[in-house]
Amino acid sequence: MRELSGRTASFTDSVIRRMTRVSLQYDAVNLSQGFPDFDPPKEILDSLAQVAARGPHQYSITWGAQNFREALAAKQSRFMGIPVDPNTQIVVTCGSTEAMMAAVMTVADPGDKVIVFSPFYENYGADAILSGAEPIYVPLAPPDFHFDPDVLEDAFRQRPKALILCNPSNPCGKVFTRAELEIIARLAEKYDAYVITDEVYEYIVYAPHEHVYFASLPGMFERTLSCSSLSKTYSITGWRLGYIIAPARIVDVARKVHDFLTVGAAAPLQEAAVTGLNFGDDYYRALQQTYTEKRSLFLSGLDALKIAHTDPQGAYYVLLDVSEFGYDSDVDFCVDLARKVGVGAVPGSSFFHEPVNHLIRMHFAKREETLNEALNRLESMRIKMSRG
Repeated sequence: MRELSGRTASFTDSVIRRMTRVSLQYDAVNLSQGFPDFDPPKEILDSLAQVAARGPHQYSITWGAQNFREALAAKQSRFMGIPVDPNTQIVVTCGSTEAMMAAVMTVADPGDKVIVFSPFYENYGADAILSGAEPIYVPLAPPDFHFDPDVLEDAFRQRPKALILCNPSNPCGKVFTRAELEIIARLAEKYDAYVITDEVYEYIVYAPHEHVYFASLPGMFERTLSCSSLSKTYSITGWRLGYIIAPARIVDVARKVHDFLTVGAAAPLQEAAVTGLNFGDDYYRALQQTYTEKRSLFLSGLDALKIAHTDPQGAYYVLLDVSEFGYDSDVDFCVDLARKVGVGAVPGSSFFHEPVNHLIRMHFAKREETLNEALNRLESMRIKMSRG
């Protein structure tokens, strides 16, 4: 038989999702795939129960139910500090995963180039390749994961169609400063490139760091596709409700891509989620405080165990340095960690373009008792993972 499409030849299945399966196999505490083990807000669950009885249960408008778009536009206008038109500047997608795929397909043709910072969420490289585009990787240097403006401009000199910006960043937890964003903005304007932002962790930022929406910078809304979702903000990762916010001329194209990819996001879930979109500012302050406490608990626990790690400025991920264990493969390390220690993690190599094999990613979007159980199990890591 003839060969199948070769566009996926350079990447594997999702390593993140694979590590969830490994965690389940060995009954490990799953700190790999980034989803909470606690319930969404009660108000949203109550709304879902009501929607289950009354509907809607059929297709909504392809690019998002009217009341959902209106509530989303009001919320994002408030937080982004720029007016968002619910009728012309929003397309609702099946999670931010589809939003990012649709955004890349909206701006890039086969043969175009797209800049991706490394480390990066594993989907970004795949999004570019599936779109027929070529990723250009620009390294972020630890421990604070800054970029070299000269290296970034060298990448822009290759005339990319777009740059992908995850802020706050998965997996390293970097929150880009306003000054860094202004450098990116200057280069995007100079070389006439679009910027595709992934801002799903926009409310999970740790003081003194602050999240700045790239589209809010002077002159940047016109060349920015702002992607996000409700998953992390309302602890509803399984609902798959995302969106793109962009100028009308861009959204017109993104809606076509979205329509033929998925038709539309789930109508009853959009209806139920409107309740969350109408929450006041107190909700987002409480969310930030909750994750600040989880971050403190988990990082202090790692410190007590003398496990070297990064200090995330935002999002809910931490990279652990496992060099001392002498593994040549971080994938093998993570499988052994789940099997022998009972804690699930993601190999860092799945996030880096560079040859990185000494880092693993864990997340702390879990209940306090779950995090304590994971830390208790990690106490035995040096004994059970020793290769001596």
